[in-house]
Amino acid sequence: MRGSDFAELKAFVAVVERQSFARAAEHLGVSPSALSQTIRQLERRIGARLLNRTTRSVATSASGELLYRRIAPLFRDLAGAVAEASEATGQMSGTLRINTLGIAARSVIGPRLSRFHQAHPDVVLDIVVDDALTDIVHGRFDAGIRVGGQLEKDMIAVRLTPDLKMIAVAAPEYLARCGTPTSPADLHQHACINWRLQADGRQYRWEFKKRGQRLDVAVEGPVVTNHADIGIAAALGGLGIAYHFEQDGVAEHIAQGRLVQVLADWTVSRPGLFLYYPNRQHRPALLGALIDCLLDKGVFAEVQEA
Repeated sequence: MRGSDFAELKAFVAVVERQSFARAAEHLGVSPSALSQTIRQLERRIGARLLNRTTRSVATSASGELLYRRIAPLFRDLAGAVAEASEATGQMSGTLRINTLGIAARSVIGPRLSRFHQAHPDVVLDIVVDDALTDIVHGRFDAGIRVGGQLEKDMIAVRLTPDLKMIAVAAPEYLARCGTPTSPADLHQHACINWRLQADGRQYRWEFKKRGQRLDVAVEGPVVTNHADIGIAAALGGLGIAYHFEQDGVAEHIAQGRLVQVLADWTVSRPGLFLYYPNRQHRPALLGALIDCLLDKGVFAEVQEA
């Protein structure tokens, strides 16, 4: 294989995996126009269109998908071989693509980015914050982070946190104006900040549990969102009652008096946050290094089949 052939195929894989010419060009250290020219040369050489391009998206054609499936494992093997050679010198390098929930990005990954970079300065973390339960294999990610119970099948899962508590909160001024609910049924008389499930677009029914009794409540209010920051901001602004993970910054607002927990005797917990990755024979060393960092040297380490 000529060097130019290898460069063209490498460029093609980069575009497919990043689903963007701009992001792929940045990764490869070339201009988007030069990358487009490289892909056109590859398509002319093969005699088939490999990528379907619009102003907003890039997707493989049937021929492109076939080519990608054949050559992507080869490039991963090459990257693995380079990584192993780097490990032998005590230095790690390469790129890790992680798909993560917003709560994990804020509470688990963000606080540890500096420490990971200091330990592995030649490793690039490509982090996509996504609450839509994206298929990490189809999306070509090395790993994902989700709440336990929402993991894809046939994955290895590593627990990152204890269980997560869901709580209802509101600003003191809202409660002074509208009163405090004493049971989940009272929420029908309150403005609530609703959560839209990205998987199917439905609005989330708030779940409550007390001494074995379980209630699901469909609420209404002035804001519907799929982003925790918007829901919390709406509650802080006095627009209504919100329902969120206590560990996602809500506890700090409560401690500082900006929010008040309501229905405290009606709570449910979710399995904690798990990092998961495809069930392969060997875990990539770069991913292992990230897991070690996120676990703070083994705190809450618990590996299990998902």
